[in-house]
Amino acid sequence: MTAGLNKNAVLKICEAQAHHLLHVLRFKTGDVVRVFNGADGEWRCEVVATGKKDIEIAVRELVRPQSPEPDLWLCPAPIKKAHFDYMMEKATELGVSEIQPILTQRTQIREVNGDRIYAICREAAEQSDRLTVPAIGGDAVALKDFVEIVPRDRLMIVCAEHGEAAPIEQALRAPAAAKFKKAAVVTGPEGGFSGEELELLRKAPNACFVRLGPRILRADTAAIAALTCWQALQGDWKTSG
Repeated sequence: MTAGLNKNAVLKICEAQAHHLLHVLRFKTGDVVRVFNGADGEWRCEVVATGKKDIEIAVRELVRPQSPEPDLWLCPAPIKKAHFDYMMEKATELGVSEIQPILTQRTQIREVNGDRIYAICREAAEQSDRLTVPAIGGDAVALKDFVEIVPRDRLMIVCAEHGEAAPIEQALRAPAAAKFKKAAVVTGPEGGFSGEELELLRKAPNACFVRLGPRILRADTAAIAALTCWQALQGDWKTSG
């Protein structure tokens, strides 16, 4: 939800979510649902009216206040649909704050449906009990343009299969990388980055090339592995739930 959540406010649920509540979960007047909007925390709400396509809820009680989350981006080259969907779901569970697809020389999937990605991420956020949904960075951007727009105060973690790259734990613990509070995990397509692209990325002052073990990982596995390592070493895995 995007509307403000305040005690005793009455809100109308959007049609897509209302359909799920009405026809899948079979909600009726008087039932209780927990609601979040990414800004005001989690609230216990009561269904006060139902129609064929809509539901109205009354905001009753704050259950969990909003808390800060890591500023962690995932910037993947799009891959085949099933694997990309899986990547989006798991990235959300792992606490990614923004997803920005990139286009590389070997990217076979050139178009990304932002609305569809958001729907996958929203469902994953609900199931993983987080109070935000990752922002979706619109259309995929060319790698050369992406390198120019990434802020220099954000560590660019490049998952590289070949060339000079340190094991990810070693790389992230190094002072040059550990000083960054924000990060962007960058993963390539099924065929990996080209040599020209690796040189382009290496020129970025905030780039950190990492190796993810001795085996070649699929693009979706690489993204999940890199996000997991960053969360464990620099993110919110160091705090209690």
